[in-house]
Amino acid sequence: MQDIQILKKQEIQTSVSKVECYVCGKGLEDGHSITAKTLPNGTVLFCDVHYSLQ
Repeated sequence: MQDIQILKKQEIQTSVSKVECYVCGKGLEDGHSITAKTLPNGTVLFCDVHYSLQ
């Protein structure tokens, strides 16, 4: 828990995306750990099973 003080009102934009393996689509809710790997075409996420195959 954090105690914060807002001095002036400002709009903050955020975005989220589901964390899932690029190969199989499984994620944290399926009991897998997820690791990001930077490839030439961008950053992709792999589960613990598929990351070891890269």
